[in-house]
Amino acid sequence: MAHVPLWTTQLYSTERNSIVLPQIQAFRLETSVNLVFRVVTACAFAALPCLPAHAADSYPTKPVRLIVPFPPGGAPDTFSREIGQQLSRDLKWTIIVDNKPGAGGNLGADAGAKATPDGYTLVFGQTSNLAINPSLYKKLPYDPTKDLTPIALIASAPLAIVANNNSPYKTLSDVIAAAKAKPGTVTFGTPGNGTVAHLAMELLQKQAGVTLQHIPYKGASQALTDVLSGQVEIYIGSVPTVMGQIKTGKLRGIAVTSAKRSAQLPNTPTVAEAGVKQFEADTWFGLLAPAGTPAPIVARLNAELNRALQAPAVRSKIEAEGGQVLGGTPEAFASLLQKDLARWRVVVRDSGATID
Repeated sequence: MAHVPLWTTQLYSTERNSIVLPQIQAFRLETSVNLVFRVVTACAFAALPCLPAHAADSYPTKPVRLIVPFPPGGAPDTFSREIGQQLSRDLKWTIIVDNKPGAGGNLGADAGAKATPDGYTLVFGQTSNLAINPSLYKKLPYDPTKDLTPIALIASAPLAIVANNNSPYKTLSDVIAAAKAKPGTVTFGTPGNGTVAHLAMELLQKQAGVTLQHIPYKGASQALTDVLSGQVEIYIGSVPTVMGQIKTGKLRGIAVTSAKRSAQLPNTPTVAEAGVKQFEADTWFGLLAPAGTPAPIVARLNAELNRALQAPAVRSKIEAEGGQVLGGTPEAFASLLQKDLARWRVVVRDSGATID
């Protein structure tokens, strides 16, 4: 005979009904309350993933802070402000650009990574502080793949290799030939150790099979002065920093590091055209949010950013800085980040560059 639980026999006991029924009702009530509590707690601890999709329709209800981990005046600042103005024109959004430079872009990226993931703090990122710094710095306070959520790429921009217009180096092939004839004697200047420009030249040396002498500077100004005076033979930096002096004939464009020629320097060949096949070392820029930002808000931001990037005012501003408009999905951005983390890790290791 099957065992019958005692409480079921008590349930049908006339003299126990007055005691057992209230106990069962209390048990059911307590169970329901516990279930509701667990659901609410789960939503709270998951940092808002229970936000329904339609809630993104009313987003944002207050100003959005956009952290730019670089000083005012550069391409990141210019792109961020123009995109913010476009979102304001189209949607009446208020975007507050907050410049937080320092430690090669790490301070601002860390502030963005540690912000509340509610869609009201965004962060501007680029190749240096997202794909290079994790290998370059011994201690990094954030993990770009774990602590940040990609929204969309904004643009990419090549670097330009230039020489004094009186230099004997008229092409990149000339530079490579000289470096092969006398290894370590041809000098190149960069804006600094561990910059994208420095590591792009390390990659170029590896692929071309040559050794050059690196002269790091603190920014472009003094480096360009020394190239113009002949103290340094070539320089690599962003297109806007050299474009004016190429057009006035003071500098000669030797090569650009993109896969295709730059629209701003159409007469300057690519590194690949000069014989270093499949070479490409662009700087890319993108928009991210703290990890845990609700998916509907990420999707809304992605859609509006892609729309803003098609605006003529935004495109012209990006192109004036030597950039090419990108856009795309969060997944495409995440994939590029993973690929470049692996790529630049090898270059940093081989170069021996490191920052405490």
